[in-house]
Amino acid sequence: MKLLIRDAMTSSVHTIGASLTLADAGRMMKKHKIRHLPVLESGALVGLISDRDVQVISSMSELDPSCILVEDAMSQAPWTVEPSTPLLDVAMHMAESKIGSAVVMEHDKVVGVFTTTDGMRVLAELLAAK
Repeated sequence: MKLLIRDAMTSSVHTIGASLTLADAGRMMKKHKIRHLPVLESGALVGLISDRDVQVISSMSELDPSCILVEDAMSQAPWTVEPSTPLLDVAMHMAESKIGSAVVMEHDKVVGVFTTTDGMRVLAELLAAK
């Protein structure tokens, strides 16, 4: 059985605009219980913001998260894959590169996100099936 990233990704993707603030990103992550938000500008993927990005900046007393734009704190080149990418390839790349997520793109549109949490869910399902 060859699993593809489309079989394991989270497809109900929440995104955020680049011109919104870190406070907005933090509220959205908390509300939806997620840790990664693809960042869009005019519908195009321009970055990725994580809860760690928000927490680090929010912990600096001299910085106000409601005054800092997402585009100023995001990772500008998130790793992207197509839905047909083998899950094994994605998992190996994430482990080797020590990255926590992949944005799944189809025809320049964000269709999913695959995170380490998704990977752990798949691993647990595979182990339970044995």
